[in-house]
Amino acid sequence: AVVSTQSYGDTSFIVLSALLNCRPPRARSTMFWILLFAPLPALLEAHVHEYDKHLLASVYKPPYNSTGYCEDTPKIYSYHIHVLFWQNNKDHVTSALELREEFIKEFQLEGKECDVSPGDPAPGHAMCVFEVESAPAGPFTTAQYAFFIPPGHLQECSAWMLQHRGVHDVFIHPNTGCHVNDHTKWNTFAGDKWPIDVSAFTCDHPGC
Repeated sequence: AVVSTQSYGDTSFIVLSALLNCRPPRARSTMFWILLFAPLPALLEAHVHEYDKHLLASVYKPPYNSTGYCEDTPKIYSYHIHVLFWQNNKDHVTSALELREEFIKEFQLEGKECDVSPGDPAPGHAMCVFEVESAPAGPFTTAQYAFFIPPGHLQECSAWMLQHRGVHDVFIHPNTGCHVNDHTKWNTFAGDKWPIDVSAFTCDHPGC
């Protein structure tokens, strides 16, 4: 047999050439196509498996309530900016509501009341305004109101609120679906730090 010394950049072509030179001239054409296409099924199968692996990786997510989900670093879908105020102090209530109106005007939120529950991370939802809670409710031990903030707007909204809050306390937290950690571990206060009643939380993963 004569092994071709042509440089193809792949030793498989050298082996193929050697095999073809061992065959009679009439059989060489048939043998060429057999050898050429023999690896094709395996190559296609490998390609499909690799594609499926990447496809699944882009779509599949572990169960949100799997062990350790909330102790890891789950995805942040949105934020809430809360303003807390003393519901029994008339002046405090008045200035808090004025601050709310100023924020709404600044970010053009007129008529954009939230149509999602406060506990919903609502990925992709637009900025909106929650109703005023004029008395302690849920985990909050004083009156408060909140704004739903998509991640892309957090910096400008929080900066504005921190510079305009006046005498009021501001509470900012992420929404991952892990309610306790969102409000106690991954939160931040500007002003006085108010206690949070975590017994009000029953959800530890998005969508529960």
